[in-house]
Amino acid sequence: MPQHTHQPSATATGTATSDTPTVTVLGLGPMGRALSRAFLAAGVRTTVWNRTPGRDGELVELGAVSAAGVEEAVSASPLTVVCVVNYDASDAVLRRDDVTRALKGRALVNLSADTPDRARDTGDWAAAHGIRYLDGAIMTPTTTIGTPLGVFLHSGDAALYEEHRPVLDALGGTHTHLGEDIGRAAAYDVALLDVFWTSMTGYLHALAVAKAEGISARELAPFAAGISAILPALFEEFAVDVDTGTYSGEVNPITSAASTMAHVIHTSESHGIDASVMRAAEGLARRVIGEGHGADGSTRITELLGRR
Repeated sequence: MPQHTHQPSATATGTATSDTPTVTVLGLGPMGRALSRAFLAAGVRTTVWNRTPGRDGELVELGAVSAAGVEEAVSASPLTVVCVVNYDASDAVLRRDDVTRALKGRALVNLSADTPDRARDTGDWAAAHGIRYLDGAIMTPTTTIGTPLGVFLHSGDAALYEEHRPVLDALGGTHTHLGEDIGRAAAYDVALLDVFWTSMTGYLHALAVAKAEGISARELAPFAAGISAILPALFEEFAVDVDTGTYSGEVNPITSAASTMAHVIHTSESHGIDASVMRAAEGLARRVIGEGHGADGSTRITELLGRR
Protein backbone atom coordinates (compact mmCIF):
# COMPACT_ATOMS: atom_id res chain seq x y z
CA MET A 1 0.00 0.00 0.00
CA PRO A 2 1.23 3.54 -0.68
CA GLN A 3 2.42 5.54 2.28
CA HIS A 4 0.07 8.31 3.35
CA THR A 5 1.16 11.80 4.30
CA HIS A 6 -1.55 12.01 6.98
CA GLN A 7 -1.73 9.54 9.81
CA PRO A 8 -5.25 8.19 10.45
CA SER A 9 -6.82 9.53 13.61
CA ALA A 10 -10.51 8.66 13.22
CA THR A 11 -12.07 6.62 15.97
CA ALA A 12 -14.33 3.62 15.52
CA THR A 13 -17.33 5.87 15.90
CA GLY A 14 -16.27 8.08 13.00
CA THR A 15 -15.12 11.08 15.04
CA ALA A 16 -11.95 12.76 13.88
CA THR A 17 -9.31 15.26 14.87
CA SER A 18 -8.48 18.34 12.83
CA ASP A 19 -5.60 16.41 11.23
CA THR A 20 -7.82 13.60 9.93
CA PRO A 21 -8.04 13.58 6.10
CA THR A 22 -11.60 13.81 4.85
CA VAL A 23 -13.35 12.96 1.59
CA THR A 24 -16.86 12.77 0.19
CA VAL A 25 -17.87 10.00 -2.22
CA LEU A 26 -20.88 10.54 -4.50
CA GLY A 27 -22.24 7.39 -6.11
CA LEU A 28 -22.41 4.06 -4.32
CA GLY A 29 -22.54 1.52 -7.10
CA PRO A 30 -20.06 -1.37 -6.84
CA MET A 31 -17.08 0.88 -7.65
CA GLY A 32 -18.23 3.76 -5.44
CA ARG A 33 -18.65 1.39 -2.51
CA ALA A 34 -15.19 -0.07 -3.16
CA LEU A 35 -13.67 3.43 -3.16
CA SER A 36 -15.46 4.27 0.08
CA ARG A 37 -14.30 1.08 1.79
CA ALA A 38 -10.70 1.81 0.78
CA PHE A 39 -10.87 5.35 2.15
CA LEU A 40 -12.36 4.10 5.41
CA ALA A 41 -9.77 1.33 5.75
CA ALA A 42 -7.02 3.93 5.39
CA GLY A 43 -8.48 6.08 8.17
CA VAL A 44 -9.95 8.77 5.91
CA ARG A 45 -13.12 10.31 7.34
CA THR A 46 -15.60 9.53 4.57
CA THR A 47 -19.00 11.08 3.85
CA VAL A 48 -21.14 9.17 1.36
CA TRP A 49 -24.24 9.85 -0.72
CA ASN A 50 -26.15 7.92 -3.35
CA ARG A 51 -29.18 8.85 -5.42
CA THR A 52 -30.90 5.56 -4.55
CA PRO A 53 -31.19 5.21 -0.76
CA GLY A 54 -30.11 2.11 1.11
CA ARG A 55 -26.69 1.44 -0.39
CA ASP A 56 -24.71 3.01 2.42
CA GLY A 57 -25.62 0.61 5.26
CA GLU A 58 -22.40 -1.42 5.17
CA LEU A 59 -20.32 1.76 4.84
CA VAL A 60 -22.02 3.44 7.80
CA GLU A 61 -21.25 0.34 9.87
CA LEU A 62 -17.61 0.78 8.85
CA GLY A 63 -17.64 4.40 10.03
CA ALA A 64 -18.84 6.41 7.05
CA VAL A 65 -21.11 9.42 7.51
CA SER A 66 -24.31 9.21 5.46
CA ALA A 67 -25.39 12.55 3.98
CA ALA A 68 -29.06 13.29 3.46
CA GLY A 69 -28.41 15.24 0.26
CA VAL A 70 -25.70 16.14 -2.25
CA GLU A 71 -25.20 19.69 -0.94
CA GLU A 72 -24.69 18.36 2.58
CA ALA A 73 -22.30 15.71 1.27
CA VAL A 74 -19.99 18.03 -0.68
CA SER A 75 -20.03 20.61 2.11
CA ALA A 76 -18.61 18.00 4.49
CA SER A 77 -15.20 17.68 2.83
CA PRO A 78 -12.59 19.72 0.97
CA LEU A 79 -12.39 16.90 -1.60
CA THR A 80 -15.31 15.20 -3.36
CA VAL A 81 -14.89 12.08 -5.48
CA VAL A 82 -17.76 11.27 -7.83
CA CYS A 83 -18.06 7.82 -9.42
CA VAL A 84 -21.23 7.17 -11.37
CA VAL A 85 -22.02 5.44 -14.65
CA ASN A 86 -21.21 8.35 -16.99
CA TYR A 87 -21.15 12.14 -17.25
CA ASP A 88 -24.89 12.38 -17.89
CA ALA A 89 -25.29 10.94 -14.40
CA SER A 90 -22.58 13.11 -12.84
CA ASP A 91 -24.03 16.24 -14.51
CA ALA A 92 -27.44 15.43 -13.02
CA VAL A 93 -25.85 15.27 -9.57
CA LEU A 94 -23.37 18.15 -9.78
CA ARG A 95 -24.91 20.78 -12.06
CA ARG A 96 -27.61 21.89 -9.63
CA ASP A 97 -27.39 25.42 -8.34
CA ASP A 98 -27.19 24.41 -4.68
CA VAL A 99 -24.52 21.77 -5.31
CA THR A 100 -22.51 24.03 -7.62
CA ARG A 101 -22.48 26.73 -4.95
CA ALA A 102 -21.42 24.23 -2.29
CA LEU A 103 -18.55 22.99 -4.48
CA LYS A 104 -17.11 26.47 -5.07
CA GLY A 105 -13.54 26.60 -3.81
CA ARG A 106 -13.49 22.85 -3.14
CA ALA A 107 -11.77 20.07 -5.07
CA LEU A 108 -13.74 17.68 -7.26
CA VAL A 109 -12.31 14.49 -8.74
CA ASN A 110 -14.53 12.80 -11.32
CA LEU A 111 -13.78 9.09 -11.68
CA SER A 112 -16.84 8.39 -13.83
CA ALA A 113 -16.21 6.99 -17.30
CA ASP A 114 -16.95 9.01 -20.42
CA THR A 115 -15.29 10.65 -23.43
CA PRO A 116 -12.41 13.17 -23.53
CA ASP A 117 -14.77 15.86 -24.86
CA ARG A 118 -17.16 15.37 -21.95
CA ALA A 119 -14.24 15.61 -19.51
CA ARG A 120 -13.09 18.89 -21.05
CA ASP A 121 -16.63 20.26 -21.00
CA THR A 122 -16.89 19.41 -17.31
CA GLY A 123 -13.52 21.07 -16.72
CA ASP A 124 -14.80 24.25 -18.38
CA TRP A 125 -17.97 24.15 -16.26
CA ALA A 126 -15.94 23.69 -13.08
CA ALA A 127 -13.58 26.55 -13.92
CA ALA A 128 -16.50 28.86 -14.65
CA HIS A 129 -17.93 28.15 -11.17
CA GLY A 130 -14.72 28.29 -9.15
CA ILE A 131 -14.54 24.54 -8.62
CA ARG A 132 -11.08 22.98 -8.48
CA TYR A 133 -11.40 20.04 -10.87
CA LEU A 134 -9.47 16.90 -11.73
CA ASP A 135 -10.61 14.21 -14.13
CA GLY A 136 -9.69 10.57 -13.74
CA ALA A 137 -10.20 6.99 -14.82
CA ILE A 138 -10.13 3.68 -12.94
CA MET A 139 -8.52 1.01 -15.09
CA THR A 140 -8.99 -2.03 -12.85
CA PRO A 141 -12.01 -3.82 -11.30
CA THR A 142 -13.55 -3.27 -7.87
CA THR A 143 -11.59 -6.16 -6.34
CA THR A 144 -8.32 -4.26 -6.86
CA ILE A 145 -9.39 -1.08 -5.05
CA GLY A 146 -7.47 -0.62 -1.82
CA THR A 147 -4.80 -3.10 -2.96
CA PRO A 148 -1.48 -2.67 -4.82
CA LEU A 149 -3.20 -3.91 -8.00
CA GLY A 150 -5.40 -0.85 -8.58
CA VAL A 151 -4.58 1.46 -11.48
CA PHE A 152 -5.79 5.07 -11.51
CA LEU A 153 -5.21 7.73 -14.15
CA HIS A 154 -5.56 11.45 -13.44
CA SER A 155 -5.37 14.61 -15.53
CA GLY A 156 -5.69 18.32 -14.89
CA ASP A 157 -3.96 20.82 -12.61
CA ALA A 158 -0.76 19.13 -11.39
CA ALA A 159 -0.56 21.25 -8.22
CA LEU A 160 -4.15 20.33 -7.32
CA TYR A 161 -3.34 16.67 -7.91
CA GLU A 162 -0.30 16.80 -5.64
CA GLU A 163 -2.30 18.62 -2.96
CA HIS A 164 -4.83 15.79 -2.74
CA ARG A 165 -2.49 12.94 -3.60
CA PRO A 166 -2.22 11.77 0.06
CA VAL A 167 -5.97 11.11 0.18
CA LEU A 168 -6.13 9.62 -3.32
CA ASP A 169 -3.26 7.29 -2.40
CA ALA A 170 -5.57 5.75 0.20
CA LEU A 171 -7.22 3.97 -2.73
CA GLY A 172 -4.06 1.90 -3.15
CA GLY A 173 -2.41 0.82 -6.36
CA THR A 174 -0.68 3.01 -8.91
CA HIS A 175 -1.70 6.61 -9.53
CA THR A 176 -0.41 8.38 -12.65
CA HIS A 177 -0.88 12.05 -13.46
CA LEU A 178 -0.94 12.31 -17.27
CA GLY A 179 -0.74 16.06 -17.76
CA GLU A 180 -2.63 19.33 -17.56
CA ASP A 181 -5.09 18.53 -20.39
CA ILE A 182 -8.22 17.66 -18.43
CA GLY A 183 -9.36 15.18 -21.10
CA ARG A 184 -6.16 13.15 -21.19
CA ALA A 185 -7.18 10.54 -18.60
CA ALA A 186 -10.42 9.90 -20.49
CA ALA A 187 -8.46 9.64 -23.75
CA TYR A 188 -6.25 6.94 -22.25
CA ASP A 189 -9.35 5.24 -20.86
CA VAL A 190 -11.13 5.15 -24.21
CA ALA A 191 -8.05 3.89 -26.06
CA LEU A 192 -7.40 1.16 -23.50
CA LEU A 193 -11.05 0.12 -23.44
CA ASP A 194 -10.80 -0.15 -27.22
CA VAL A 195 -8.01 -2.69 -26.73
CA PHE A 196 -9.97 -4.55 -24.07
CA TRP A 197 -13.36 -4.81 -25.75
CA THR A 198 -12.11 -5.60 -29.25
CA SER A 199 -9.85 -8.26 -27.70
CA MET A 200 -12.67 -9.75 -25.63
CA THR A 201 -15.02 -9.72 -28.61
CA GLY A 202 -12.37 -11.57 -30.61
CA TYR A 203 -11.96 -14.11 -27.83
CA LEU A 204 -15.71 -14.72 -27.53
CA HIS A 205 -15.94 -15.12 -31.30
CA ALA A 206 -13.06 -17.60 -31.17
CA LEU A 207 -14.90 -19.63 -28.52
CA ALA A 208 -17.96 -19.78 -30.77
CA VAL A 209 -15.88 -20.97 -33.74
CA ALA A 210 -14.04 -23.51 -31.58
CA LYS A 211 -17.32 -24.86 -30.19
CA ALA A 212 -18.67 -25.29 -33.72
CA GLU A 213 -15.57 -27.36 -34.50
CA GLY A 214 -16.05 -29.54 -31.42
CA ILE A 215 -13.48 -27.78 -29.21
CA SER A 216 -14.66 -26.76 -25.76
CA ALA A 217 -13.92 -23.34 -24.33
CA ARG A 218 -11.80 -24.90 -21.58
CA GLU A 219 -9.78 -26.84 -24.14
CA LEU A 220 -9.04 -23.68 -26.10
CA ALA A 221 -8.39 -21.41 -23.11
CA PRO A 222 -4.74 -22.39 -22.36
CA PHE A 223 -3.81 -21.93 -26.02
CA ALA A 224 -5.58 -18.56 -26.06
CA ALA A 225 -3.49 -17.62 -23.03
CA GLY A 226 -0.43 -18.49 -25.08
CA ILE A 227 -1.57 -16.06 -27.77
CA SER A 228 -2.12 -13.33 -25.19
CA ALA A 229 1.38 -13.89 -23.78
CA ILE A 230 2.99 -12.70 -27.02
CA LEU A 231 0.93 -9.52 -27.17
CA PRO A 232 2.89 -7.25 -24.77
CA ALA A 233 6.02 -7.46 -26.91
CA LEU A 234 3.95 -6.86 -30.04
CA PHE A 235 2.26 -3.84 -28.43
CA GLU A 236 5.66 -2.25 -27.86
CA GLU A 237 6.95 -3.20 -31.32
CA PHE A 238 3.84 -1.86 -33.03
CA ALA A 239 3.96 1.35 -30.95
CA VAL A 240 7.48 2.08 -32.18
CA ASP A 241 6.40 1.21 -35.73
CA VAL A 242 3.50 3.64 -35.62
CA ASP A 243 5.36 6.49 -33.87
CA THR A 244 8.20 6.29 -36.40
CA GLY A 245 5.91 5.74 -39.39
CA THR A 246 7.90 2.64 -40.37
CA TYR A 247 4.96 0.22 -40.78
CA SER A 248 7.41 -2.61 -41.28
CA GLY A 249 6.13 -5.82 -42.85
CA GLU A 250 9.45 -7.62 -42.88
CA VAL A 251 8.33 -10.33 -40.45
CA ASN A 252 4.62 -10.48 -41.32
CA PRO A 253 3.35 -8.46 -44.30
CA ILE A 254 -0.28 -7.41 -44.31
CA THR A 255 -0.97 -9.68 -47.28
CA SER A 256 -0.25 -12.62 -44.98
CA ALA A 257 -2.48 -11.15 -42.27
CA ALA A 258 -5.35 -10.71 -44.74
CA SER A 259 -5.00 -14.34 -45.81
CA THR A 260 -5.33 -15.65 -42.25
CA MET A 261 -8.29 -13.34 -41.63
CA ALA A 262 -9.99 -14.90 -44.66
CA HIS A 263 -9.53 -18.35 -43.09
CA VAL A 264 -11.33 -17.18 -39.93
CA ILE A 265 -14.16 -15.70 -41.99
CA HIS A 266 -14.59 -18.83 -44.11
CA THR A 267 -14.62 -21.18 -41.12
CA SER A 268 -17.00 -18.96 -39.15
CA GLU A 269 -19.51 -18.52 -41.94
CA SER A 270 -19.41 -22.21 -42.85
CA HIS A 271 -20.93 -22.78 -39.41
CA GLY A 272 -23.38 -19.90 -39.74
CA ILE A 273 -21.41 -17.77 -37.26
CA ASP A 274 -21.46 -14.01 -37.79
CA ALA A 275 -18.00 -12.92 -38.97
CA SER A 276 -18.74 -9.20 -39.37
CA VAL A 277 -16.02 -8.11 -36.92
CA MET A 278 -13.35 -10.07 -38.77
CA ARG A 279 -14.77 -8.96 -42.11
CA ALA A 280 -14.32 -5.36 -40.97
CA ALA A 281 -10.70 -6.10 -40.01
CA GLU A 282 -10.04 -7.85 -43.31
CA GLY A 283 -11.65 -4.95 -45.16
CA LEU A 284 -9.15 -2.53 -43.63
CA ALA A 285 -6.27 -4.83 -44.57
CA ARG A 286 -7.54 -5.15 -48.17
CA ARG A 287 -7.79 -1.34 -48.44
CA VAL A 288 -4.17 -0.99 -47.36
CA ILE A 289 -3.14 -3.63 -49.89
CA GLY A 290 -5.22 -1.92 -52.58
CA GLU A 291 -3.34 1.32 -51.95
CA GLY A 292 -0.07 -0.40 -52.79
CA HIS A 293 1.16 -1.17 -49.27
CA GLY A 294 0.92 -4.96 -49.35
CA ALA A 295 4.55 -5.32 -48.29
CA ASP A 296 3.96 -3.24 -45.18
CA GLY A 297 2.89 -4.59 -41.81
CA SER A 298 -0.61 -4.45 -40.37
CA THR A 299 0.39 -1.29 -38.46
CA ARG A 300 -0.20 0.56 -41.75
CA ILE A 301 -3.92 0.31 -40.84
CA THR A 302 -3.30 2.98 -38.17
CA GLU A 303 -2.27 5.43 -40.86
CA LEU A 304 -5.38 4.55 -42.88
CA LEU A 305 -7.70 5.03 -39.91
CA GLY A 306 -6.05 8.29 -38.89
CA ARG A 307 -6.82 10.12 -42.12
CA ARG A 308 -9.28 12.99 -41.98
